[in-house]
Amino acid sequence: MTSAEQRSERTAGRDPVPAPGRDGTASGAPARFDAAGRRVLAVCMGAGFTTLLDQSVLNIAISDVRDTLHASAGQIAWIVAGYSLAFGLALIPGGRLGDVLGRKWLFVAGLAVFTGFSALASTAHSPWTLVAARLLQGAGAGLVNSQMIGTIQDVFTGQTRTRALGLYALTGGLSTALGPPLGGLLLGAAGPDLGWRLTFLLAVPFGLLTLLLAVRHLPPPTPSARHTDLDPVGLLLVAVLTLGAMLPFIRPPGALGAAAFAAGVVLLAVLLVAWQRRYARSGRHPLVHPALARSRPYAIGTTVMMAQFGTSIAGSLVLAMFLRDGLGLSAVGTALVTLPAAVAMGVASTLSWRVVRRFGQRTVPAGLLLSCTALLAGAAAVHYAPADVLPGLLALTQLAAGTASGLIYAPNQAYVLRHAPAEAAGVAGGILQMAQRIAGAVGVSAVSGLYLRATATGLDTHRDAYTLATLACAAGTALALALATLTTRPRWQ
Repeated sequence: MTSAEQRSERTAGRDPVPAPGRDGTASGAPARFDAAGRRVLAVCMGAGFTTLLDQSVLNIAISDVRDTLHASAGQIAWIVAGYSLAFGLALIPGGRLGDVLGRKWLFVAGLAVFTGFSALASTAHSPWTLVAARLLQGAGAGLVNSQMIGTIQDVFTGQTRTRALGLYALTGGLSTALGPPLGGLLLGAAGPDLGWRLTFLLAVPFGLLTLLLAVRHLPPPTPSARHTDLDPVGLLLVAVLTLGAMLPFIRPPGALGAAAFAAGVVLLAVLLVAWQRRYARSGRHPLVHPALARSRPYAIGTTVMMAQFGTSIAGSLVLAMFLRDGLGLSAVGTALVTLPAAVAMGVASTLSWRVVRRFGQRTVPAGLLLSCTALLAGAAAVHYAPADVLPGLLALTQLAAGTASGLIYAPNQAYVLRHAPAEAAGVAGGILQMAQRIAGAVGVSAVSGLYLRATATGLDTHRDAYTLATLACAAGTALALALATLTTRPRWQ
């Protein structure tokens, strides 16, 4: 029996993630962690912060990476998106190996790989060396994050599990928001060449400290399944499907090539669905559990998370490039423009459960509407406002964007996991993270490619390129908003 099946027996007849209450936990008495639980949660949050910070801190330094290494637009896309791609593809096999071998030493191994290749990335002297280091960083991050999800599911139950998952989501959101300000400070202090290298080295002390704490405080490995299905064919199809969606943005084909790419992506999607059904009928466990695909709230909520996450990290990247290349701001100036997003997200995340308690599930569509409005306002400001007032206007839009992210991220994740079928509760979190990371890889490739090609091939200025890229992000957020309204009910149920 797999760990997912064991958890389904334990969770039969109840929601795997109860409805949140005023404190962000399940309704009723506040959930409290014992001393051992607090130590485990601290290790998981530390590793989550370290691995997720790496993606966002690079955004502000990407212009310096490009200039120092003389990287092409395609190589820049691989440097940024390759991390998310490898991260996402490592999550499910990592989680299933954790079921068989136990989680502690896979956690340690994944964090060691991530930390080691972070140090290697800082020494890169060619774009493809950095691409390779980023791919291996992402694989290590995916392995460690899959063990975090499993460890939280194993160690905590009921209200404490809800609160632990909420804190993990909050950590991820805050690390994403804090990355650009931290990167700006490093670049401002050390200069462009050394500064971008320090953005990679930033992960090393965090990683080493978390490694020591993990060895000491994580529970000993206790395999929960004798056998596991890695579904390598399913994983390969997902990888090729994601690459097929990314490549046209990294290296645009002609009209005939674009049609061939589109047909190939559709064919791969059909093959993936057919394979997953066949694998499930054979009695094995496919990459995507059939019960998850049948759960309408889970499927829609995951799609909302994909659209929101992909457009969010892509929008942050093109904003940083525009501020550095288009407006000529220093790294510190760029950090000051993005800082309101980090502050607002921290405050909004802290208060989001109270908002959910008051307004129910409508909180997520409201956050998406605010996010879309912030993107459109930013595009309008860049298109029409004079350069001397643009940093201040964009800082205001970042304040709104950070508030929106705080209202969206943790509440929507809790909603999605709460509606995961009991028989798939053990893999639901891994699938959700994998979907987000794959969406991030595609979103970054598409939007950054759009921005970089526009600045190089004919649009008037960086302003036009930024406006076009931001409108693309707004369209993705509008799609998420439309989907989120499909699941809106008068109360959080």
